[in-house]
Amino acid sequence: MGMWSLGLGAVGAALAGIFLANTDLCLPKAANASLGFLEEADLRCTLDNKVIKAKSLWDKNGAVVMAVRRPGFLCREEASELSSLKPQLEELGVPLVAVVKENLGSEIQDFRPHFAGDIYIDEEKRFYGPLQRRMGGLGFIRIGVWQNFIRAWKSGYQGNMNGEGFILGGVYVIGAGEQGILLEHQEKQFGDKVDTADVLKAIQKIVPAK
Repeated sequence: MGMWSLGLGAVGAALAGIFLANTDLCLPKAANASLGFLEEADLRCTLDNKVIKAKSLWDKNGAVVMAVRRPGFLCREEASELSSLKPQLEELGVPLVAVVKENLGSEIQDFRPHFAGDIYIDEEKRFYGPLQRRMGGLGFIRIGVWQNFIRAWKSGYQGNMNGEGFILGGVYVIGAGEQGILLEHQEKQFGDKVDTADVLKAIQKIVPAK
């Protein structure tokens, strides 16, 4: 009877843990970034190794910036959807760029076919802050995460699981000059994509610098 009770207790604890992991209580706390925090980031171009200040990306016409959690299949899906906006972005003169945390093996090269913009390395991880959000092993028992995995897999996206993938990313639409951050989408869990309709609405608010 004692072993049976212990077994039931263990099952109950496991079920409670799974339930808790699928509530918002386990989602990492977020803090909105400021324009001043982002614009001073040193970004290294993955083509020529040149280092620029992030501010130069959006100073004239604004920019759409994707902070890539890991260049794997979930981020490739979101990158492809953002790249579908390239005609509208080009019409408005708004650049589309991505930042990654590291450059491992051929990851960035394999990511390029899915992203229609320049890619930079954010070694300071400013675009992942100011309060870095991490999702560890609990993320793999979240129903929403598995739904995102299945959605991306059914859409034909593949990729490896190399490198740091627990610091969550996001997407920013930043106005020209001092206009500020017009949209900040912070990834809440693995595969939480930005709504491209929201990105379009935000870029239409950009006022080019004179």
